[in-house]
Amino acid sequence: MPTAALLLALAAAVLHALWNLLLARAPDVQAATAAAFAIGVALYVPLAVARWDVGSEAIPYMAISAAFELAYLVLLAVAYSRAELSVVYPIARGVAPVLVLTIGVVALGVGTSTVEVWGILLVGGGVLLVRGLRKGDSRGATFGLVLAATIAGYTLADARGVKHADPFAYLLVVMAVPVVVYAAIIARSRGWPAIRRSLDRATLLAAPATFGAFVLTLFALQRASAASVAAVRETSVVIAVALAAPALGEKVGVPRLAGAVLVVLGVAILALG
Repeated sequence: MPTAALLLALAAAVLHALWNLLLARAPDVQAATAAAFAIGVALYVPLAVARWDVGSEAIPYMAISAAFELAYLVLLAVAYSRAELSVVYPIARGVAPVLVLTIGVVALGVGTSTVEVWGILLVGGGVLLVRGLRKGDSRGATFGLVLAATIAGYTLADARGVKHADPFAYLLVVMAVPVVVYAAIIARSRGWPAIRRSLDRATLLAAPATFGAFVLTLFALQRASAASVAAVRETSVVIAVALAAPALGEKVGVPRLAGAVLVVLGVAILALG
């Protein structure tokens, strides 16, 4: 995996963990998610317009990615309002690269190396340890698995689509419709006042991070395989779980620390692959 792609994917992981923690803390997660992503779209419009370059070949992949992104937004907000982040997040982020690798190899005929396979397996095993083998979290686990499928879906679509468009322009097209639709759904069900009330400091900080993480991932996908980028990006699990203790009051034990070590080892192997 090229060094530039590795650094881009790691930076995306930091931003991704940050905005997930900030939104998970919100009193009204669904309203805060709608507000943060709507602001994120508005912030990135000038950059996307200035760098506009979208080939016709990218359009089918944009449509597929947008559908998965809408499902992701809806499921993520509901999951954080009904289950613990330390259950949902690790499963969603840990299973996603395994799905990306499996679908890429079996269905799309994408090649992969033995080194990448071992790196991805180590990262996947690590994030499962970080999650912990707790009982009674079936709802959170279910949300995590379904979210993993949406993440794998848009990752595979983006890996091909972004090769025919500038990442900023691509992201704007892919996210604009899902964000508008999701905001409309929340406004109808909760009312615009609920969205306005969610505009606190945390939401305003999460807004640029949401799209910043996506943009960095798209740039990484231009330089490395979808499976390796997805795996490295999942180091956000370690960051999120470590910060979940001070931010959300969740416990971090020895198994989760052992999982973090496996994730770091997996990233090192991918970097050398």
